[in-house]
Amino acid sequence: MATSPPHPTTYPTRPPSGPPAGPLRHTHPHWWQRPWVRYGALITLLALSGLVILALVREETGTQGFLVGLGLAVLPVPLLLAAFRWLDRVQPGPWRNLLFSFAWGACAAALIAIVANSFATQWIATATADPDGADTLGATVIAPVVEESAKAAAVLLVFLFRRRDFTGIVDGVVIAGVTATGFAFTENILYLGTAFGTDQLTGDTGIASVTAATFFVRIVMSPFAHPLFTVLTGIGFGLAALRPDRRAALRVLLPLAGLLLAMGMHALWNGSSTLGDLGFLAVYAAFMVPAFGLLTWLVIWTRQRELRTVRTELPPYVAAGWLSPSEPYALGSMRARRIARQYARRYGGKPAARAVTRYEAYATSLAFLRHRARHGRAGADFAVRERELLGELWNRHELARPALEHAARITAPPPVMPPPMPWAPYGPATARLPHPQAPYAAPAPYQPQPHPQPQPYYEYNPYRS
Repeated sequence: MATSPPHPTTYPTRPPSGPPAGPLRHTHPHWWQRPWVRYGALITLLALSGLVILALVREETGTQGFLVGLGLAVLPVPLLLAAFRWLDRVQPGPWRNLLFSFAWGACAAALIAIVANSFATQWIATATADPDGADTLGATVIAPVVEESAKAAAVLLVFLFRRRDFTGIVDGVVIAGVTATGFAFTENILYLGTAFGTDQLTGDTGIASVTAATFFVRIVMSPFAHPLFTVLTGIGFGLAALRPDRRAALRVLLPLAGLLLAMGMHALWNGSSTLGDLGFLAVYAAFMVPAFGLLTWLVIWTRQRELRTVRTELPPYVAAGWLSPSEPYALGSMRARRIARQYARRYGGKPAARAVTRYEAYATSLAFLRHRARHGRAGADFAVRERELLGELWNRHELARPALEHAARITAPPPVMPPPMPWAPYGPATARLPHPQAPYAAPAPYQPQPHPQPQPYYEYNPYRS
């Protein structure tokens, strides 16, 4: 098991300058361990799942119903994806993780849910000779277990194979939410397409149609339902990511607890439809809306906590000369980050803006790496990873530093001047004389001070720009 240092070093250490102690052994991975083989297999699996789910939904709804359902189901998707991407702005994860999560939810998880739910419902109906009871049992018991397990598989895969990108609660929430958004997208196509087919048979149109009612319930009232359920699983994985490696039992129990809570909330939501209109509205108002508000507050609070972590973990690198004194404050403020990118784009164009964006991402990763090391959660490659991140920062500091210093000057709070004291603050009480009231001089304008060159890596040429 990999061990991590209890506390990170205050300053980066100089890399070894001599040759390695022994000969290097080059090992060639087996063909199934090559990245392109794994990526190819994953893309093939998702593509086949997408084709099968497309055929099943089209067979169920018809071509016209499929197109109508697709046009209506896509409406909340950009809003939900933008919301999860906004939550991930402090330390943005790679786009490939989000694409995988959405594709898994829309294709693989949806296919597993449709096949498993249909099989289980038909088996229960045959065994009990009660089709209505089988539908109710399938919706309230079978569907929550199958669907939440299928969606949790995407979170588990990212947690296991993209561990460097999965560092806390926000990462778990984003991956789980994007997966559930993809799942809800496919499910809404099926429900809306089926409702449209029913209206075609009955001739209902307008507000009284089944399509309008389904659209109102699934798109207007509860577009966040599936993301809300699966986010609980993501929180469980996020808490597990924050635990040290030595607490293996807790790292397993936390995701399971989150999955069970997701299944329970999903079952309550599906079961509310059997309570009539008043029962459904009561569950929606008394449980779903407060739960959504509570989880939203938790995620936003966690996001602000990450910004505080950036501000508190980067000052040691200021003392070492890797960062300027104003950078920890600027990097710990989303407003300052935005101003820095705008400043770089205005005076340096898109390449400078991209350099500032990458600089902010690498600095945030460095702060989180140091935070994990101080709490005993960094791997044995802490020093190597720290050196890599410092090198990436140093390669971009000439473009990013002026923009961040400009943002810090704009967003820094004004200095607070103490009020004038009516007497001398020192000396015996009998000697308190009136203090002359002199106006305070205006503070001097901000003058950026030259930062010292980073001493530990000064002679390490690959990290110099």
